[in-house]
Amino acid sequence: MTDKPAPSMTYRDAGVDIDAGEALVDRIKPLAAQTLRKGVMAGIGGFGALFELPDHYRQPVLVSGTDGVGTKLRLAFDWDCHDTVGIDLVAMSVNDILVQGAEPLFFLDYFACGKLSVDTAATVVAGIAQGCQLAGCALIGGETAEMPGMYPDGEYDLAGFALGAVEKAHLISGDSAQPGDVVLGLASSGVHANGFSLVRRILDHVGAHPDHDFDGGSLREAVMAPTRIYVKPVLAALDAHRDAIRGLAHITGGGLTENLPRILRSDLFVHLQRSNWTRPALFDWLQEHGGVSDAEMHRVFNCGIGMAMFVAPHHADQVASTLRDHGETVFEIGSLKTRSDTQAAQITID
Repeated sequence: MTDKPAPSMTYRDAGVDIDAGEALVDRIKPLAAQTLRKGVMAGIGGFGALFELPDHYRQPVLVSGTDGVGTKLRLAFDWDCHDTVGIDLVAMSVNDILVQGAEPLFFLDYFACGKLSVDTAATVVAGIAQGCQLAGCALIGGETAEMPGMYPDGEYDLAGFALGAVEKAHLISGDSAQPGDVVLGLASSGVHANGFSLVRRILDHVGAHPDHDFDGGSLREAVMAPTRIYVKPVLAALDAHRDAIRGLAHITGGGLTENLPRILRSDLFVHLQRSNWTRPALFDWLQEHGGVSDAEMHRVFNCGIGMAMFVAPHHADQVASTLRDHGETVFEIGSLKTRSDTQAAQITID
């Protein structure tokens, strides 16, 4: 302790710029306004956001999801590429709640940094707003935290939270799946936002430059392509063929190997035929330059399939047609089979 007179101190002297925070809110408000939908009562700017459940639900079940973007952010910092990670943030949560048949209603974001760059944060939030528009949900609120000493300059962290609703009678769990059901795979846009610790290690090993020519564009464009948001096409398919769609799986961390069994009953296994879908060139490049085995590729990455759907066999063509009409690339990638008592694995990939 000292008796020395205290200097005149401000929050800005301590590293927190309140004016910058207010400037960011002003930039965010018109972005959030573009995502407004029925049910929003009060959004950005209040202590809490208000949302009224749409009145067409009779027995609504609320479905929530939360996620981040993982170490894909490391490349966003290193490559100064901040315009797509906001879409990733939304996609990781809305695709997760979609697999239970839920319509995303609203989204909240958390942006934390050491020193707030209004331009960088606004670019990230613009991506979040774009993701919300693609998902049909409202960006209803969030938090921007400037915490000096917690993050290096130029870096930040992201977290997102989505809430959706589904009629209780329309919940999808995978329990109704049957042997012989067809597995439809919806194409991914690339690596999405999982497996980036391995992606980054391979990039470092190769010494690849983000502006390197790759598959008609740049390596940066291929690697940082935002996660595809499947909400509107899948909801359209559910509306048209609800009884035929028996299970949905979002292919995220754990790749094909771990995510498909998550919605399988213990008496079933899924058999995938690798030759039935087109794998984007980026996965071939990663496998070749990283010396990654097939098994590891399937356990880490989506390998070109971002969402999988279990469908009654006599309706598979109609469901696939509806999805294609709404912009999806769809492959018939396998089928469900009866699992014997001695069979350990719930997925095989030939």
